Amino acid sequence: MRLHSGPTSGNGYKVRLLQGLLGMSCEVINYDTKGGETHTPEFLKKINPDGKVPVLELDDGTMLPESGAILLYLAEDTPYLPDDKTERAQAFRWVFFEQSSILPNLAKPRLWRMRGVEITPQKEAELENLFEAGYKALGVMERHLGDREFFLGDRPSVADAALYPYSRLCPEGGYDLEGYPAVRAWLNRIEALPGYVSPPG
Repeated sequence: MRLHSGPTSGNGYKVRLLQGLLGMSCEVINYDTKGGETHTPEFLKKINPDGKVPVLELDDGTMLPESGAILLYLAEDTPYLPDDKTERAQAFRWVFFEQSSILPNLAKPRLWRMRGVEITPQKEAELENLFEAGYKALGVMERHLGDREFFLGDRPSVADAALYPYSRLCPEGGYDLEGYPAVRAWLNRIEALPGYVSPPG
């Protein structure tokens, strides 16, 4: 397998993290996403017509985009994706929550800082909305983790791999996790797992 990614991509990091936790490895091909390498005709034709990374290239040449889909594919037939129907649905729930509530709100402030985006009054107003929604999402995680070690209970799963990266990286965008002790303790537990992969940067 090959992972088409970007060196600072949080979504690409999700995949590398889960691969590490599962004891997997693959070749990583990084692209300059800011420079437009994922929007060349060749990339759009051969890798992903959506012009985004990460994309997991399977051994048979199949291209699988979207980090959530990649995580669920890799977790299949491993302890990171439960066999029980209800537990699987709970895992999917958190993967979808990450995509709808964590990614859009926690990732953009970090991306803007990394790219040196000028914070105009309009962008300042957008940031306020992002932080409001982002802290709300972190509050959901905090309440859920109040009596659990991991998102599905006492063992890590694909849900943790999905939720960890942008929760860990969000201070780079200006978030303060001081008021989220359960989230911070959970981050530490993930970092202590065998096979843990450090974040980019």
